[in-house]
Amino acid sequence: MATSFELNGKPTTLDADPTMPLLWAIRELAGLTGTKFGCGMALCGACTVHLDGKATRSCVMPLSAVAGRKVTTIEGLGTTPAKAVQAAWVKLQVPQCGYCQSGQIMSATALLESNPAPTDDDIDSAMSGNICRCATYSRIRAAIHAAADSIKA
Repeated sequence: MATSFELNGKPTTLDADPTMPLLWAIRELAGLTGTKFGCGMALCGACTVHLDGKATRSCVMPLSAVAGRKVTTIEGLGTTPAKAVQAAWVKLQVPQCGYCQSGQIMSATALLESNPAPTDDDIDSAMSGNICRCATYSRIRAAIHAAADSIKA
């Protein structure tokens, strides 16, 4: 069955089982491998994408649920907040192993797009579902603050 939606700003139709997790449709059918598989239960955040602008776990989202909607992956980020987050990640050397970073960046970008001046509590709340096995949480928080500051400047 075909499911049509917008993927990274482009109309997309994927012919797959409508119960297939969005994560696998993105990776295997659309060929966009920046979104990672971590746990398969929406607990770690590695699979985070934006669905209509909101950070969403793609590993438990059936493909049918995105019909007619807008999906953005790490490959499709291009907003000012997204660029600020990515620049801050590099400047502050946030990643160690890097596996969780696309999900971290997607959640951080969604936060700054809805709240351009987050507090530590706002950051903790928005990022709570993203696990970093290397425990770079303090650098992640610092990078989000740095990105927010650069947007204000």
